[in-house]
Amino acid sequence: MTTLTLCAQATVPAAGPRPLYTVALPTGLELINSNQSQHRARRARIVKVLRGKTQEAVTECPALMDALAAAKPGPLFQRAHILGILHPNTAGRRDPANWYPSFKACVDGLVDAGLLDDDDHTRLLGPDMRLGHKVKGSQLVLVIRGLAPDEDWPNLGAVAR
Repeated sequence: MTTLTLCAQATVPAAGPRPLYTVALPTGLELINSNQSQHRARRARIVKVLRGKTQEAVTECPALMDALAAAKPGPLFQRAHILGILHPNTAGRRDPANWYPSFKACVDGLVDAGLLDDDDHTRLLGPDMRLGHKVKGSQLVLVIRGLAPDEDWPNLGAVAR
């Protein structure tokens, strides 16, 4: 089994000079699946934990904290793309999009941490959810890439007309 680092920074040549930041949440967190029926109080408690753990993961990432300090007083990203990776507890078929409520709570945690001003469509592409390898206890991982003001991937303007 591969161990994921809590935080990493990489630069992808095809992406230009903008780095990718990887934020891995702790394993074993309770997640929300859109197919589950939950009482709103329980759901709110899970959302609060996921938001807080995401914000905590950002503050424990030296590369992100350095980048945030350099970006002050504004957010780190004016626009960004987020890839969300679900690492399930067990092998088998899954629909990673069913965990959208969990990813949404994590994106809100990134906003709380100051990476983005907001997570509306003018600032954020994604989260695009993917299935990762099996991790004991399951885990959510977010890969964040800054975008240029006019950059879309893929060319969503041509498809959305």
